[in-house]
Amino acid sequence: MTRILAITNQKGGVGKTTTTINLAASLAAADKRVLLIDLDPQGNATMGSGIDKHALEHTVYHVLLRYQSMAAVRIVTKHGKYHLVPANQDLAGAEVELVDLSQREARLKTALQAVQNEYDYILMDCPPALNLLTLNGLCAAHAVIIPMQCEYYALEGLSDLINTIQKVRANFNSMLCIEGLLRTMFDPRNLLAQQVSDQLKEHFGNKVYRTVIPRNIRLAEAPGFGIPVLYHDKQSKGARAYLALAQEILDKPGPNSKDDDRDERQQ
Repeated sequence: MTRILAITNQKGGVGKTTTTINLAASLAAADKRVLLIDLDPQGNATMGSGIDKHALEHTVYHVLLRYQSMAAVRIVTKHGKYHLVPANQDLAGAEVELVDLSQREARLKTALQAVQNEYDYILMDCPPALNLLTLNGLCAAHAVIIPMQCEYYALEGLSDLINTIQKVRANFNSMLCIEGLLRTMFDPRNLLAQQVSDQLKEHFGNKVYRTVIPRNIRLAEAPGFGIPVLYHDKQSKGARAYLALAQEILDKPGPNSKDDDRDERQQ
């Protein structure tokens, strides 16, 4: 069964794109069929996958406006071994154009129906804003992965994001839940980071991934080469962490486990 996951956090700079790219590559390395959808007009997941966003003729923008099908727009990445539906600055205009269209929040979900059975995992890199693009991602997703730094303001933003997820579930997507909270850019020497990490585990239990993504220079370098860190330095701490995260996701119980209601709890 296909698992559709939105990687989102309204706070920028927390590692959403890094997580989407490297999780996609790590799942693909485990012989899973993976589709990555770039929903951010910045197109960082596109560039980080080795695709020149400026040279694209068609992107996810054309899919949302129904000018092209998902199958016609997707690209096979050279290094990551996953498929990509790319994005560039054209996507910034999609929000304005979508406002007056019918079923504007479900455009992505509808487009995915034609191809989703071809994949084991579909990952969506959402922009750092609660806008129509993010809403399309949340409406199409089965669950949400929330990358976050262990700092004070992250906890405050997390509460707002959970409220948004609850509203989307109540109004648009009744199956939407939190797949997991991922601690990123983690420095175990930082006392505040340890305290916030402990609070997350106390409130969300096993919704917090055991895997922690450390601060790692190889993770920072890989996008400049247009490749996932797995193909930049497989032995780096960053690569090993994302391989471990992929395995944790693969080993996770199904979506109907008794702990599903954890995501109702707030900070």
